[in-house]
Amino acid sequence: MINRYLLALLLSVFISAFSQIVLKKSASREHGSLIKEYLNPYVITGYAMMVLATLCTIYAYSGMQYKNGPVIESFGYVLVMFLSFAFFKEPITWKKAFGNALVIIGIIVFYI
Repeated sequence: MINRYLLALLLSVFISAFSQIVLKKSASREHGSLIKEYLNPYVITGYAMMVLATLCTIYAYSGMQYKNGPVIESFGYVLVMFLSFAFFKEPITWKKAFGNALVIIGIIVFYI
């Protein structure tokens, strides 16, 4: 059975990955002024999601071993690659695939 702290950390990884996509969406648009560049719905939503992810991470670390955190959070790299492909049509090059495969192998090796 998966415990609630592990689920909170996984939720944090997903929220963080989606917030990066939202922030990238804002960065790819033209803004009329410096204020609009930093105070637009995408940026505000992206940073609010980051705060939520931080709160989930704090909760998760309160009930799990610290050594598991960075290993689980590294899954965010893999998730961002797939989300970038889905939302921005960024190609998945062999270098990206190889690097993310190493991340996945590292996660598997850590838990075996």
